Amino acid sequence: MKILFIHQNFPGQYKHLAPRLARMGHHCVALTLRVKEATTWQGVRVIPYSVPQRAGQALHPWLVDFDTKLTRGEACWRAAKGLRARGYAPDVILAHPGWGESLFLRDVWPEARLGLYCELYHLAGWPHLDFDPEFPSPAPDAEPLRIRMKNLNNMLHFEQGHAGISPTRFQADTFPAPFRERITISHDGIDTLTACPAPDARLEVAGAGTLTRADEIITFVNRNLEPYRGYHVFMRALPRLLRERPRARVLIVGGDEVSYGARPPSGQSWKQIFIDEVRGQIADEDWARVHFLGRIPYDRFLRLLQVSRVHVYLTYPFVLSWSLLEAMACEAAIVAGDTAPVREVITHDETGRLVDFFDGEALVAEICALLDDREARRALGQAARRLVRQRHDLHTICLPRQIRWVNDLAKA
Repeated sequence: MKILFIHQNFPGQYKHLAPRLARMGHHCVALTLRVKEATTWQGVRVIPYSVPQRAGQALHPWLVDFDTKLTRGEACWRAAKGLRARGYAPDVILAHPGWGESLFLRDVWPEARLGLYCELYHLAGWPHLDFDPEFPSPAPDAEPLRIRMKNLNNMLHFEQGHAGISPTRFQADTFPAPFRERITISHDGIDTLTACPAPDARLEVAGAGTLTRADEIITFVNRNLEPYRGYHVFMRALPRLLRERPRARVLIVGGDEVSYGARPPSGQSWKQIFIDEVRGQIADEDWARVHFLGRIPYDRFLRLLQVSRVHVYLTYPFVLSWSLLEAMACEAAIVAGDTAPVREVITHDETGRLVDFFDGEALVAEICALLDDREARRALGQAARRLVRQRHDLHTICLPRQIRWVNDLAKA
């Protein structure tokens, strides 16, 4: 079977699926903006294309988002026509439509079966919009209209897509009913053979030396440190947490940019804004126990989770982070914000502890309670890993389900 992957940052969510399909003997090709020269990656032929520069033009601000997707869709369409001219015709196209690349691919190959990675449909009501009263919409009356316009790309794909796949029920359920019926729920997969507990794990941290499971380590991980992932809530809890836990070290992972939500005021970062807000409440000797590690390699990230005594995870009602499931796979004891995507994997006092997203006092109380209760940490961590292995294990659950989905897509 000829399978074409479309992802602006390939492999992205196809990191495991594409190589597996290639090893199974399928002819796999990827079109992507990520590379400059054609190459082969784990059996997948990766072909670059580029987006041409366009002269600036006047647009309604609600259309800027779709205009960018349309530009990418046209560029990918032209690259696809080039492949067709060389005799290439895929049986199946697997596309992440979020950036618009796959908008016109069935105009090139009308017989191909199109499977869409359904990450999120933008909903304009609470709690998807204005969940956090601290950061309200700049134009409350107009914002729902702008959000609806962001779904132009999704809706145009619905007309062409034969089936969808979504990593969590929360994400799948954001999609409208007519297309929701065509979505299979399957996480991308957690490699629980790699993300696993390691009693002898050691982590070198500048200013702290070698940390192990014998140390009182509290971890907090985001791709970028920003309000969408509860960074502000965690930082405001730090002064009390450090006072109550004089031996604890807090390890914070994440970049200074913005992945989701509003950008900070010009010239600033959310990271520094909330450091500045709380720093005056924290003594120098306590602040020395807070370590910002930035973005770190995956093996170091896993060691961090393996030495963690309590792992804190906060998110708006949004896409669930892989890092939470990886922490669970490492048997970390989780304290998490009680939002819908989190409740899909964390049941209070079974696989972790849940607190109100905005309640910093409750957050500190639960962290401290777990730090003082080794047996509770052990039970929660083991139950968390068991759940990930039963529902989200890469090798035994997710990849087999994804391959069945691809086969069903091809046969339909």
